[in-house]
Amino acid sequence: MSKNLEITLKRSLIGRPEDQRLTVKTLGLKKLNSTVVHEDNAAIRGMINKVSHLVSIKEI
Repeated sequence: MSKNLEITLKRSLIGRPEDQRLTVKTLGLKKLNSTVVHEDNAAIRGMINKVSHLVSIKEI
C-alpha cells in the first residue's frame, strides 16, 4: 500500500510570490489550518518542497 501525506497550511499566503500561492492552491489548500490528504509521489513532493516553509507534512 502506498503512503499518504497529510498536508496542512500553517502560514499565511499574504505577501508571498504568485508561484507559491498557485502551488498551495494546486495542493488543494484554501485557508489557514486547512488539511488535505494526497498520495505520496514525486509531483506532490516537489510541490511540498517549493512551499515547505508554509506547510506541515505528516505521513499517514
